[in-house]
Amino acid sequence: MQKNDIHLLIADDHPLLLEGLKNALHTHGYSHIVAVENGALALDYVKEEQPHVALLDIEMPLLTGFEVIKKCQALSVTTRFIILTSHKEKGFVLKAKKLNIAGYIIKDEPFMEIDKCIQEVAAGNTYFSATFDAVFEGEISPQLQKVKLLSPSERTILRLIAQNKNSKEIAELLSISVRTVQKHRANIIAKLELPTGLDSLSIWTQEHQELILSI
Repeated sequence: MQKNDIHLLIADDHPLLLEGLKNALHTHGYSHIVAVENGALALDYVKEEQPHVALLDIEMPLLTGFEVIKKCQALSVTTRFIILTSHKEKGFVLKAKKLNIAGYIIKDEPFMEIDKCIQEVAAGNTYFSATFDAVFEGEISPQLQKVKLLSPSERTILRLIAQNKNSKEIAELLSISVRTVQKHRANIIAKLELPTGLDSLSIWTQEHQELILSI
């Protein structure tokens, strides 16, 4: 698909960045571009017009980029989505993976990365920044492999720990003994290769909320 045939939506709540991105895209051969400043307008436009590609910031008024994508996927729109953001944290990267987003680009990367990403996504491919891939492969994937070693009971207890439940509360919720909960906790700590200190598992669950929600 030629650049001037690609129907683009860009959404960001920073007017200067939005205008600058729109101008840069025009300069590089894209002619069919619509720019909006919040998630609700982005959702309405995608539902009505179904552009080929939508570039969305994550943190926007009314609806986040992720919320827009989730709602659009429920409607089975044909638009393909790229996240364009400053966020490199593993929670955001994992959420993007879970939503099967077609592209993820960091804002401080060269414009040529955005250009290449749009073209790849418009052609039906995926394109993720090197930073995105490094975070997923280096920080998320190893933890996912460890979590896969947990039994169904251990995964249930892990989710409850992530909800700040203590051993007594978990025991009552699952109708098991506190001793059984403590044994499961010890097994989880061993399988996740965590230190045996009192707070290591609680700290891990707080740092990996998105990962725990995915299991």
